[in-house]
Amino acid sequence: MGVRLMVVDDHRLLAEALASALKLRGHRVLAAAAPAAGAAELVIARAPEVCLLGTAQPAQPGAFDPVARIKRERPQVAVLVLGPVPSPRGIAAAFAAGASGYVRHDERIEGVERAIMKARAGEAAVAPALLQDAFGELLHPAAQPDDEGQRLLEMLTPREIEVLVRVADGEDTRLIAAGMGIAASTARTHVQRVLMKLGVGSRLEAAALAARTGLLDRAGPARQYRAGPGTQAGPQP
Repeated sequence: MGVRLMVVDDHRLLAEALASALKLRGHRVLAAAAPAAGAAELVIARAPEVCLLGTAQPAQPGAFDPVARIKRERPQVAVLVLGPVPSPRGIAAAFAAGASGYVRHDERIEGVERAIMKARAGEAAVAPALLQDAFGELLHPAAQPDDEGQRLLEMLTPREIEVLVRVADGEDTRLIAAGMGIAASTARTHVQRVLMKLGVGSRLEAAALAARTGLLDRAGPARQYRAGPGTQAGPQP
């Protein structure tokens, strides 16, 4: 007996081709295409047994919000995500939203049909290789680099980086000026520019932000230029 299903995808030609192929195999296809924004409403209104829900960007935030809404309002509907080769986190996010499986856009029609039958039976429908990668990522997540410090560092000139290092080390304007061999007014201007670029209102906030984001660790050589009052800036031996 055929499955009562829907194919919902932004790409009309893809959706219609898949729907036609499934109809030829005896399935009852209720709809063939819809914009992503209206996908959830369409599925909720028609309440198929299985929905093939297309997504072009499984890694994009909110990509699986329609899945979550469908499962919240029509929990009996099995949702199969139809998309490109996902990252392991994309697979995990799809299942976390309530999807019954994930089918690649380039999957053969026989594979799509097997996934549909599994989903209707309440089984997880995903290629073993994709599932293995997803579990591997969950068990051994890759460290996500925090690039905020690098981004902030790229906003500052080398001299401003040195000023920030000195601010974080507790130097006041007089010490900064003496250590860098510049006028106090120039040092004050540098400090104000650093605060403005970092989006903070005080030296204490600047120092805290630099420490939190690892900016000071990335500043590296700038710390070599710490000098005492009345001396010219230069590398310490």
